[in-house]
Amino acid sequence: MRALIQRVKKASVIIDDEIYSEINQGLLIFLGIEAKDTQEDINWLAGKIARLRIFSDKSNAMNLSVQDVNGDCLVVSQFTLHANTKKGNRPSFINAAKPEIAVPCYEKFVLQLENQINRKVKTGSFGAMMDVALINDGPVTIWIDSKRRE
Repeated sequence: MRALIQRVKKASVIIDDEIYSEINQGLLIFLGIEAKDTQEDINWLAGKIARLRIFSDKSNAMNLSVQDVNGDCLVVSQFTLHANTKKGNRPSFINAAKPEIAVPCYEKFVLQLENQINRKVKTGSFGAMMDVALINDGPVTIWIDSKRRE
């Protein structure tokens, strides 16, 4: 399971020219799921993101988590995080989970993150064509892969 996390001042998902969901200060999380992902990956990644200290404290040091700043989270499914670009110029997405596996994992991840941060998590619409708008704060962008924990 892979996440590309962006610290944002605000972010939104637009579907068919309508705002589907939006957040203010917090984390925009692009989530890629592969068939090998388990509940252990979900639990580990949700906990890691909830505790990730990437918000500034009064000394302007990145010392605070999304929980500490009472920030929002927006999770957007993105199978392209599992793109394999080793051969040729057209990415392969063979490692990305098929929807019948990915959708339940995505939903479990959202619930687990809600439990970790003790607040509602906003989402995109799985499999939909989405326009994602954001104001990156910093910019701060972090990549986390549950299969590379060391």
